[in-house]
Amino acid sequence: MQNATGLHRYRTHTCAELRLKHVGSTARLSGWIHATRDHGGIIFIDLRDHYGLTQLVFNPDKPFYHQVSRLSRESTVTVTGQVMKRDAETINPALETGQVELWVDEMEILSQAQVLPFSITDDRPIPEATRLTYRFLDLRRQRVHDRLMLRSKVIASIRQRMIDMGFSEFQTPILTSSSPEGARDYLVPSRLYPGQFYALPQAPQQFKQLLMVAGFDRYFQIAPCFRDEDARADRSPGEFYQLDLEMSFVEQDDVFEVVEHLFHGLFREFSAWTVTDAPFPRLTYADAMLHYGTDKPDLRFGLEIQDVSDLFAESDFRIFRRTVEQGGVIRALAVPDVADRPRSFFDHLEPYIKEQGGKGLAYVLYAPDGVRGPIASVLGDEVIEQLRQATGATEGTALFFIADTAPTAAMLAGRLRLHVADELELREKNAYRFCWIVDYPMYEWNDDRQCMEFSHNPFSMPQGGLAALETQSPLEILAYQYDLVCNGNELSSGAVRNHRPDIMYKAFEIAGYSREEVDAQFGGMIRAFQYGAPPHGGIAPGIDRIVMLLADEPNIREVIAFPMNQTAQDLLMGAPHEVTPRQLEELHLQIRLPKK
Repeated sequence: MQNATGLHRYRTHTCAELRLKHVGSTARLSGWIHATRDHGGIIFIDLRDHYGLTQLVFNPDKPFYHQVSRLSRESTVTVTGQVMKRDAETINPALETGQVELWVDEMEILSQAQVLPFSITDDRPIPEATRLTYRFLDLRRQRVHDRLMLRSKVIASIRQRMIDMGFSEFQTPILTSSSPEGARDYLVPSRLYPGQFYALPQAPQQFKQLLMVAGFDRYFQIAPCFRDEDARADRSPGEFYQLDLEMSFVEQDDVFEVVEHLFHGLFREFSAWTVTDAPFPRLTYADAMLHYGTDKPDLRFGLEIQDVSDLFAESDFRIFRRTVEQGGVIRALAVPDVADRPRSFFDHLEPYIKEQGGKGLAYVLYAPDGVRGPIASVLGDEVIEQLRQATGATEGTALFFIADTAPTAAMLAGRLRLHVADELELREKNAYRFCWIVDYPMYEWNDDRQCMEFSHNPFSMPQGGLAALETQSPLEILAYQYDLVCNGNELSSGAVRNHRPDIMYKAFEIAGYSREEVDAQFGGMIRAFQYGAPPHGGIAPGIDRIVMLLADEPNIREVIAFPMNQTAQDLLMGAPHEVTPRQLEELHLQIRLPKK
């Protein structure tokens, strides 16, 4: 809107817009006072808005000069003046507007800022509690501001890429019913139905499958999801966003093709780093656990773990032989080119393994002057040679051994692999290395509850269908389930879905659900399957983790506008908080606090 001067009330240009072509013209800017410098009477102010910075010049002869000298940083002002060319020695090449400045003739103070709890203009460390309490100020810092703008651009690109691939965007309900997605639900009490609760969706799982049953061929949304779980560096507590997608009449490869096309293009668009070409490598869950000790392998370096249990089954090394006899395993990690490393490199690794819960760590070193190490003398020449051939060890290679149960040995060897890679700086720089983890077990045994339970998504199609459920041991059944992994981070989980009621009833029966319980918890979806359901599959990459990787940020909270802290508190808005007795009465609730 223009005023009597013919200029917009607040600005004719942004603070990143003025150039040499504007010299001599009148301009009006609005923004925040970023920095102030007093040079012998003339005051220079850097004015900042969403777009950038412009230098302002205030002469002492202006009637508002005394106000300028008292303005605090982060106050908001509107200024009007003449665009002038800077002297050659004052040009700032680091600024887009660095060749010009605005000589101010008029100024209006829009809002005076109080003393700041921390500086906006630098990246000095600030306690996280302070940052989150004043998150609106934290977001003014350029680095944080840029992360949020990256997030916005990434989501816009994802949305356009999905539409270009023939997907339609739909929104699914936020207030829904509880569903076993692997975490605790956030529950919402119903005012109209006393004693009953809605649940916030852990994922739009059932609704997106129902959209396929309804005849929509390709669906997606940028979906909010809610899970009552603890925070981690790569997981925000409470809520997160995911790219939720589903496709009809597809097999696993069809989903992979769409996701690979999306991610290869997306990561090439927003980063100059190397990106894995499609098709992405595929690892079975069993192979990933064996060779990397995790189902989230980092493929930016080698160091594959190997099973050498057979070589010790009848060896003279009684500790390892006894482990194998008792059903355990021996895992070996071959680390090349470490013969010249100091003794301290080897000595600190065993304490590290014990810190991770292991019993100990043994090793042999194929040094130029012979084989040495704590157990070299007890293994014998024959076993040492067999180990060399089995692991491909060359001169200078150290073989590290972990003896334990299969799950514990996998975990320990996986952590050792990552630790050694960091010690030796083996991770490939400036690269995104993607892979698929496939063939997940359908079920796992829960020792605490002494029952079989789903190991992944309960709505997945078992490989082999109904026949597998009826004839195979549950722990042998694999599912059409898959994870997308990048640089050791799980970006997404997905599956080809179970679309047949008979298979679904049987799958849940093995996990301890009666037919009545299935009908009660998943009645809407299983009824839909009885009226003609297409084979369908999908996946749900996490938006927060995608942006975290593209921003090269180790903490996911840095790419979320208003994150909770690690204990699921919103320090800015004061949530969670107590409610009034009247609210409780309306919801037919009473509070019973735990005893102290």
